[in-house]
Amino acid sequence: MDWFGRAKIDFAHAATPLPLTRKDGSQTDLLKVVEAAVPKCQMNPLLFNGHFQTMYTAVKEHGPQIYYKRKIFDADHKTYAGTFAVDFVVPQHKDFDEELPPRTAFYSEEEFAGIGSDDSKPMLIALHGLSGGSHEIYLRHAIAPLVMDGGEWEVCVVNARGCANSKVTTGVLFNARATWDVRQFVKWARKMFPNRPLFGVGFSLGANIMTNYVGEEGANCPLKAAIAVSNPFDLEVSNKGLQRTWLGKEVYSKIMGNNLKKLFEQHKEQILKYTNVDYDRVQNVTYLHEFDRAVQTVTWGYPTENAYYRDASSCDAILAIRIPFLAISALDDPIAVKEAIPYQEFAVNPYTVLCTTSLGGHLSWFEIGGGRWHPKPICNFLNAMATDINLEAVSREEKMVGDGKYQFNTDFNPVRRKLNVLE
Repeated sequence: MDWFGRAKIDFAHAATPLPLTRKDGSQTDLLKVVEAAVPKCQMNPLLFNGHFQTMYTAVKEHGPQIYYKRKIFDADHKTYAGTFAVDFVVPQHKDFDEELPPRTAFYSEEEFAGIGSDDSKPMLIALHGLSGGSHEIYLRHAIAPLVMDGGEWEVCVVNARGCANSKVTTGVLFNARATWDVRQFVKWARKMFPNRPLFGVGFSLGANIMTNYVGEEGANCPLKAAIAVSNPFDLEVSNKGLQRTWLGKEVYSKIMGNNLKKLFEQHKEQILKYTNVDYDRVQNVTYLHEFDRAVQTVTWGYPTENAYYRDASSCDAILAIRIPFLAISALDDPIAVKEAIPYQEFAVNPYTVLCTTSLGGHLSWFEIGGGRWHPKPICNFLNAMATDINLEAVSREEKMVGDGKYQFNTDFNPVRRKLNVLE
């Protein structure tokens, strides 16, 4: 046990990290920016391991009072049509819609028609975790310093299909590799806010999606930098990690399986209308992997849940990232297990840095007094990148030259999909 809740912090990175230029012309690198952004990690000593940290999330708290306005987007993907919901952080309002999460209302057509702007405020695009949404407390804690008490960021949350009381208009829910909606939204944001530097952050399953998206975009990624928090990285390894212990299977996997069954019930009419999902089979689901077997493999066309996990995993995508990228993980995370962390991939890609803490659990990091640690490195890193670093000077070369310590002379395609979409 770490002494009195003081977690150890370590960094995995390339031998020669990505060079960066500050706006004043001085030189630094990605590792130095990350090290300066990450404060000491002092956890609540009563929550002295990952299980206590993670289970404490069940304690109800109000969290920061973030207000949203929602817009429904029509998906432009030829195969995966339908709609998805994006919640934009807005000033306090009282126009709540009962059918939406707390403090959330729909944009009126008139309001949304005037949303475009030529301002240069930094804008953060967030992705939540499994079956969650913009209302999640861990997410609101992370974005609150950016938008409250004088924070000058614009923030929005892309909700996974069917989540956060959004409607499913086709036969599919989310997918751990479904990068289409976030890609469409980033393109839209780039058009509507041409002068805003765009950044991304993902949590848990959303971290896996964000990592895959940034890897798929490579050197052409419209984002200036991105963060992945509590990423499961290798979904097959994480799934096996859940099933190997009693707590993993009978607590975490069961809770996530039940949450997904509830989500399915909310949208069963549309899902059953458009797919061959066996409803009785879904009713008998107990664990997360059973839900993936009964629903995800059928709706997305994977032969097994393990095939789905391997195809959707983001560990290889680390190799394709060409923007400054920070991952934050706790080594005692019982859901995104440490065995799934791709240390070697971080060690060969200078665009990436992995920060690990010895304590923290899954999306938890509870401090004494009920605060959380993870918003500090997230906001420090984002503010440093947005205010101190000359983002236009960041090199995105496929082969970084100079000292010759890192090269990408390979035909390995880290984001090649196994699932072919037949048009």
